[in-house]
Amino acid sequence: MLAYLFVILAVAVRFMPHPLAFTPVGASLLFFGARGPRRHLWVPFVLLAASDVILTKLIYTYPFTWDHFISWTWYAAMLWLGTKLRENARPLPIIGSALAGSILFYVFSNFGVWAAWGDMYPKTFSGLMACYAAGVPFFRRALEGDLLFTCAMFAMPVVLHALSEAIHKAGDHTAAA
Repeated sequence: MLAYLFVILAVAVRFMPHPLAFTPVGASLLFFGARGPRRHLWVPFVLLAASDVILTKLIYTYPFTWDHFISWTWYAAMLWLGTKLRENARPLPIIGSALAGSILFYVFSNFGVWAAWGDMYPKTFSGLMACYAAGVPFFRRALEGDLLFTCAMFAMPVVLHALSEAIHKAGDHTAAA
């Protein structure tokens, strides 16, 4: 249930005012891959891809270009990476996965912008480096968001379980009195 709620939160945040790139998208994909049902891995993918189309065409009125497929490939990769955390949900692999996801998105999405967006950057090595340099502030916020939301989402079941145990024990003491 939490996996679905986190994906819905990620989609909703994309439509709300927020610092650019500071969203729970990567974290929700990792969490869904790790905790969601395998037969429903398509659900977050479709919801996020559909939100991409709506945001691009209706909200921002940008043209739909092939570089969207880079984001969609990243969504699938994050879900797959999350499935690797099913049996290995310790802090270091979780944080490492979030970090790897942030870096991969930065590298591939900025390359896609450089390659797909015509005259925005010269099609030279220096143009590519300029594109990466322009993406650094977004990368920083994405990294911060990915790490924060990933830690929060993976900690949530542990916290809820501890609260449930504490409430259950408190209830036992009340019943015994």
